[in-house]
Amino acid sequence: MSSFSLAVRDSTTMLRRNLLHARRYPSLTLNLLLTPIMLLLLFVYIFGDVMSAGIGGGADRSAYIAYVVPGILLMTVGGTVVGTAVSVSNDMTEGIIDRFRTMAIHRGSVLIGHVVGSVLQCVMSVVLVGAVAVAIGFRSTDATALEWLAALGLLVLFATALTWIAVGMGLISPNAEAASNNAMPLILLPLLSSAFVPVDAMPGWFRPIAEYQPFTPVIETLRGLLLGSGIGHNGWLAVLWCLGLAVLGYFWSAAKFNRDPK
Repeated sequence: MSSFSLAVRDSTTMLRRNLLHARRYPSLTLNLLLTPIMLLLLFVYIFGDVMSAGIGGGADRSAYIAYVVPGILLMTVGGTVVGTAVSVSNDMTEGIIDRFRTMAIHRGSVLIGHVVGSVLQCVMSVVLVGAVAVAIGFRSTDATALEWLAALGLLVLFATALTWIAVGMGLISPNAEAASNNAMPLILLPLLSSAFVPVDAMPGWFRPIAEYQPFTPVIETLRGLLLGSGIGHNGWLAVLWCLGLAVLGYFWSAAKFNRDPK
């Protein structure tokens, strides 16, 4: 059997292991899902009319649903990968990684299993939150099948990038609690983006922070694909952010994981 086949086999085994852990302990995933769902319901039903007037849609809650859903979907991705950081930290601190190091398995398969498992969980979480959004009135009638595929591809790419960053955060954390705290910016950054209000409505000193962070161009690209609004330069900025974060997270995680334990 070739080295590539061995790597694929071992990575598949690690993926199965992580999915089984997620199935046996669903409370973490469900708790992380509650945050975007509650924010979606809060902003739509409590602040929807007022926020819609602020984005130029009049007192129309349905207009604000269309505006806020792309940001909520990315917040869902950010929340899901926090669980990955916790899972990686648990593996590193509970001794299972030391056991894996002594076994004849592909070394990178442990991280690959975490990453692929996390991306699959992100997709399932986005589908669930998207179903809630559709149930309360979100519609995307202008998007073609190709635009839907492009939106899904962008979500998968962004989930992959954030997952590698979360893996690195899990590797440097001394315990699960620290991993959860270290990964918290992945949930908080969408609150500082164009997820809930346009960047133009923010104070002038704060606009560069909101405009040039990774979540804003991805959110605006999703809005353009799903709602037919203009994408402009946000499309290539979103792809560059995703690729840059993925490469950074991969090399960071690989360097930390391959370092010999003390």
